[in-house]
Amino acid sequence: MKKSLLLVAAMALVVSCKQEATKEDVVGYAGSITEKELKDHLYVYASDEFAGRDTGEPGQKMAVEYLKKEYETLGIKPLIDGNYFQNVPLNVVKTPEVSISVNGKSFSYFDDFISLSAGADASINAADIVYAGYGIDDEKYSDYKDLDVKGKIVVIKGGEPTDKAGNNVITGDKKASKWSNGRQEMSSKRNAARDKGAKALFFVHDDLFSRYSKFFKSREENGGRKSLSLPAKKDGDAVMYQFLVSEKMGKTLVKNINKSSKAATVASKVDMTYKSVMTPQPSENVVAMIKGSEKPEEYIIISAHLDHVGTNEKGEIFNGADDDGSGTVSLLEVAEAFKTAADNGHGPKRSVIFLHVTGEEKGLLGSRYYTDYEPLVPLANTVANLNIDMVGRIDPKRKGDRNYIYLIGADKLSTELHEISEAVNKEFTNIELDYTFNDENDPNRFYYRSDHYNFAKNNIPVIFYFNGTHDDYHRASDTPDKINYDLLENRSRLVFHTAWELANRENRIVVDKAAK
Repeated sequence: MKKSLLLVAAMALVVSCKQEATKEDVVGYAGSITEKELKDHLYVYASDEFAGRDTGEPGQKMAVEYLKKEYETLGIKPLIDGNYFQNVPLNVVKTPEVSISVNGKSFSYFDDFISLSAGADASINAADIVYAGYGIDDEKYSDYKDLDVKGKIVVIKGGEPTDKAGNNVITGDKKASKWSNGRQEMSSKRNAARDKGAKALFFVHDDLFSRYSKFFKSREENGGRKSLSLPAKKDGDAVMYQFLVSEKMGKTLVKNINKSSKAATVASKVDMTYKSVMTPQPSENVVAMIKGSEKPEEYIIISAHLDHVGTNEKGEIFNGADDDGSGTVSLLEVAEAFKTAADNGHGPKRSVIFLHVTGEEKGLLGSRYYTDYEPLVPLANTVANLNIDMVGRIDPKRKGDRNYIYLIGADKLSTELHEISEAVNKEFTNIELDYTFNDENDPNRFYYRSDHYNFAKNNIPVIFYFNGTHDDYHRASDTPDKINYDLLENRSRLVFHTAWELANRENRIVVDKAAK
């Protein structure tokens, strides 16, 4: 009994004598992130051998095996017992077989409409439809006010309302809001209709229809890059069929669509049959974790997308060294720095997850699968997501002023996260933090275009680290020899120091700007 008490006392003494990591220690761990190792990784990861890492293709399979091997070598365990891979069940979506008639008049795929969604086989017949004007649902203006569209066919048109002075009602000036700026317009209006329970959405926008129908038709005829999708959710979420249609078809659906934006029920008879054409194309996220020593059930997730766009019809390989080979190797080096700290008795207090997601180039599919289908840890316990996507190059606009990084999203949900990010940078890395693309009215809409967004939409604070686009973006010329490895090193260290503070501070950061 006395021996047992002595043993317990000795163990308590060891625990009590354990030293917190000093600033010098932390700087040393960050110092394990080096230009040489980043370069060594990237010349493999963005090599021709990986064939552009197209989602679900052999080159992407080689990429995930490379990442798995690196984590095994580092001694960082998988989050899923015995398996670094989170299987992501994607499908190749081919042109569906669709027939649509309105008031007895038949319309043709590509000539009059295209499908923008993947849904189950179905027949839909309706004696009337709901016209919802611009299809906007915003705090400042809503076409859905007092409008019941659940289970119905909804027709909307492009654009947004203006006041007598010609200013947009939502922005209050001439600038377009997310409701009328092209790609973001389509997703915003789609989400609004889906959230209201619409069965099908016909979006009338002649310019967008002309552009997208030509693109989709050319892709089908010439065997262009594949379109991928996630399956319908298992929880039975209703599928909304979405179509982009010509003005000619729009006028048949709603005769006065160009003159009126007033919501109304319209007596137009619509008959539609839809048959999906899909083949499985499974892919994988790669997930590793260092478990927290004091608060293991709180998580910091650091992410980067592992895929790129593959090859083109000419056989050119798109290596994706910056997009997002740079983020991928940065994440590996950040993981190594945390493991070095843990091996020296300074493991993180909160658990740190290293998440390499697939299918970003196909529509943020891997991260969406993680957040919306199969979160491996509770989203409510996820403190923050630091997302690294394109961090090895210099925006031409910043030529001659290279020591910068664009930060997006840091202040969107948590004032505290932004303050921590600023303080950490000032203390350790001294990079100019450029918030140009953090503007809500930024026409590029980068906040919505990388994997952090799937965390942010769940009220998880995020920072998106980004160097901006350049002439090699999504081209075969995005190669490892063009990476600025000194910048990549320091930017990676910034991510490490920020994650370190989030993982080891006493209190979890406060979410003071949660979306309703």
